Amino acid sequence: MTGLAATGSLASATVGTPALNFIIFAFFVVVTLVIAVSAAGKNRSATDYYAGGRDFTGWQNGIAIGGDYLSAASFLGIAGIIALSGYDGFLYSIGFLVGWLLVLLLVSEPLRNTGRFTMADVVDLRLRAVPVRAAAAVSTLTVSLFYLLAQMAGAGALVSLLLGVSSSAGQDVVVAVVGLLMIFYVMVGGMKGTTWVQIVKATILAAGAAVTTIWVLSRAGFSLPSLLHHAAASSPAHNAVLGPGLEYGVNITTKFDFISLAIALVLGTAGLPHVLMRLYTVPNAREARRSVVWTIWLVGLFYLCTLVLGFGAMWLVGGTQIKAAPGGGDSAVPLLAYQLGGTLLLGIVAAVAFATILAVVAGLTITASACFAHDVYAGVLRRGEADPDEEVRVARITAVVIGIVAVIGGIYAKGIDVAFLVGLAFAVAASANLPSILYSLFWPRFTARGALWSIYGGLISSVGLIIFSPVVSGQKTAVGSVGTSLITNPHIDFAFFPLNNPGIVSIPLAFFLGWLGTVTDPRPADPVRFARMQVRALTGVGAERGGRS
Repeated sequence: MTGLAATGSLASATVGTPALNFIIFAFFVVVTLVIAVSAAGKNRSATDYYAGGRDFTGWQNGIAIGGDYLSAASFLGIAGIIALSGYDGFLYSIGFLVGWLLVLLLVSEPLRNTGRFTMADVVDLRLRAVPVRAAAAVSTLTVSLFYLLAQMAGAGALVSLLLGVSSSAGQDVVVAVVGLLMIFYVMVGGMKGTTWVQIVKATILAAGAAVTTIWVLSRAGFSLPSLLHHAAASSPAHNAVLGPGLEYGVNITTKFDFISLAIALVLGTAGLPHVLMRLYTVPNAREARRSVVWTIWLVGLFYLCTLVLGFGAMWLVGGTQIKAAPGGGDSAVPLLAYQLGGTLLLGIVAAVAFATILAVVAGLTITASACFAHDVYAGVLRRGEADPDEEVRVARITAVVIGIVAVIGGIYAKGIDVAFLVGLAFAVAASANLPSILYSLFWPRFTARGALWSIYGGLISSVGLIIFSPVVSGQKTAVGSVGTSLITNPHIDFAFFPLNNPGIVSIPLAFFLGWLGTVTDPRPADPVRFARMQVRALTGVGAERGGRS
């Protein structure tokens, strides 16, 4: 079917012309595959494969980090939540952006100076304990898989809308194809290829968002107040969409859910392993700081665009059509593009979104595979004695396994809003990773027991509360844009934790456990080791060698 269904029901409709959409999709896929293949010959060492040879400048890496960070959750999910919930949806953008200030001020420079390839390098440099490196690797893999679920779910929703793949089996095939492309990028291109894919993707994503934003504003006479007025008039909630409370002010539970989400979004950025790993692709700490500054500008301007796109979709498409389309809120931007510029603009915007998903899943996969090969295989199983070539070979094999797991998880995560899923990944990252990173860098008394209690305590509490929350079971009806459970059978309900996001409990608990484990540890911290780490974190002396110095 071409165009929007006349009845307004889009449950089985195709938007635009599937043949043209496919051609544009294929063009972007071919371009990114060429980039990955061209980078393959430059992967001569573990440093090349994991960190791109540390040859990227601050602005290049900043754009690439922005490409990694501006995922399907940003382009599809946030705009969709704004289109359905108004003001409350924009809170996602604010949380995602503010988190970068924490990265800039506390993490970027010392992390680049004290690590080599992964987050586990930092805590291992400070504590020199194999169990701690293993724990950091487990948390990194868990966060990466959570984030991958969101991207795979977004891929299924987007392609089913644009290519007329309405059956569940067809969407499963789409998710599988994304997984295969992801594996190819990582196995062939490594970090060099993945970074250049991210740079290209971030550029076209920013350009596509800017053009669509200007187009929406032109329909409102280039007046933001006028746009907001039209959007409110088109919404069943009317002016309530312009103020807080529509999504997170329904009752006391949703208010606490908002606080929990805000904490997770602000603190989670500094614990995301695929973002932190990119800080190692630059030659020094100065370029790492410049990377973050460039990222803040790119991300900040992009999220301003999502405000216009979300309210533009609320006005020009309408909540009824958005909810009825495959993917629900995630279809808001494609439907808006079709409303503005017809099939051509729709195909371009959708292809940009699809390229976004491919690039982000590639970045997540190389992070997870590097973590397993460098931390688990080389650091834990081989006790640092693994040959670099052997390590890279293990990383490539791991990428295949992770791709298969991501496909299976993405199939089960279909239908859940991608921004919401990413919010859960941020909560796990902030709980499992951030406390040990900050304690390792800044607390002289921190010990291995504190690290283990913090990492495993934050990981188990965050994932456990998610499992026993309405996210997994017990949510009978959709409330706003995030009222969907993984288990859709209404008779299965084992949820006892009332909040959708666990951050308000799991993050403080992880910091507390890190403190408690440290103060009860009979083996005190080595002050000399902390002093050496401080010198390296602040000056960069020895940072070019990475690892244990």
